[in-house]
Amino acid sequence: MITILSFYKFKKIKKLKLIKKKLFKEINLLSVKGLIILSPEGINGTLSGSQKNISIIKKHILSCFNISKFDVQNITKSNFVPFLKTKIKIKSEVVPINEKYDFAKKIHKNYLTPIQWNKFLEKKNNKIIDARKPFEYEVGTFKKAINPNTKNFREFKSYLSTIKKKDQIGMFCTGGIRCEKASNYLYKQGFKNVYMLKGGIINYFNKIKPKNSKWKGECFVFDNRVTIKKDTKPGTYGICNACRMPISRKEIKSTKYKIGLSCPKCYDNLSAEQIKRFTIRHKQILNSKIQYKFKKN
Repeated sequence: MITILSFYKFKKIKKLKLIKKKLFKEINLLSVKGLIILSPEGINGTLSGSQKNISIIKKHILSCFNISKFDVQNITKSNFVPFLKTKIKIKSEVVPINEKYDFAKKIHKNYLTPIQWNKFLEKKNNKIIDARKPFEYEVGTFKKAINPNTKNFREFKSYLSTIKKKDQIGMFCTGGIRCEKASNYLYKQGFKNVYMLKGGIINYFNKIKPKNSKWKGECFVFDNRVTIKKDTKPGTYGICNACRMPISRKEIKSTKYKIGLSCPKCYDNLSAEQIKRFTIRHKQILNSKIQYKFKKN
């Protein structure tokens, strides 16, 4: 069984290239795979491997950044490795919103535990905002949640300008980091009634039993599991290798679904050059022996 660790930490960081080099070496020695984003304002990552090696690399990262714990960490399991390789990227922001993180506005009292979140959802006038992308919202979301319908997280900042300061706002995302950045921006604008689901949807799934869950559908994750269910087990969605959108079992049955080439969402918009490129990429993926969850009968 593969252990998957997702985590983030907001912390002022220097010497990013040196840190990247050290981390990359250690991660490869342990045969751990995943993605890490480094920026001057912190670290955000998801890593997969054996339970022992994930424990080792976690201690190494904490030591490397001279911290005792992450702001958030979530553990899930999978019966296959959900990443092809290891990537470490250096970015200007740990999540892009075109706004520097204000460490003076890191307000821990506005975190809600999953149990507190359930109670928050029950209050009639609270505004529940899904801080993810529209396609993630379509796969699954909380009851009463608002879809900002923004193409990317940078656009989400524009949506936030439509919110009124008197509103009681609750935000959520996959692991918490997008809400952390968005709520930090709102605090800088003078908002006080802004709350976020601590640890995001993944932490909610880990702490709330499916029978008590207020979640509808599955949760999109940015790896080869594609989605996870309320019990954190891999979900029922596949991924279109052309448009990179999640595809349901119903969409798999469409005549517009071609394994590795197209799905109903993109079939009518593909050029001959794109089809050629996607065909080559699909062969590369098959050669990597990634287990596909969907195949046409």
